[in-house]
Amino acid sequence: MSERSINDLPEGYVPEIEMKDGYKPLEKEEFMCDKHVEYFRRILLQWQEDLVKESQETINNLQGEVRDIGDEAERAQRETENTLELRTRDRYRKLLSKIRKALNRIQEGDYGYCEDTDEEIGLKRLMARPIATMTIDAQERWELRQKLLKEGK
Repeated sequence: MSERSINDLPEGYVPEIEMKDGYKPLEKEEFMCDKHVEYFRRILLQWQEDLVKESQETINNLQGEVRDIGDEAERAQRETENTLELRTRDRYRKLLSKIRKALNRIQEGDYGYCEDTDEEIGLKRLMARPIATMTIDAQERWELRQKLLKEGK
């Protein structure tokens, strides 16, 4: 995620409320008040916009490459670079899906609350990972269950 002004809005986005540059959600404010919701909506939309731009650049780079490379070592290097680019693009695709889900949770009024326990996820966790869907405790329990299921196979 790039460091952008909270008011650097994607084209066509009409903000729900006005915000001062440099605004950050505060613990003393009511959790998921209108300011918090708008702040995270903007963060998610900016992140989504950045990832889509980077993905498009990757596609353009891959399409614009010269396919006729004579040297085998050079060709192998190019294929390795392309593989890394495609892996990164796949991670972006998965991340974009999580961002869309977070934006849907905002729309539905569920954003910021654990999908497992309905507890507040917490501002610090959401600031670090705006796509978080669980509290740290719930996430750890889920990961432990996954590990135990994997070992039980």
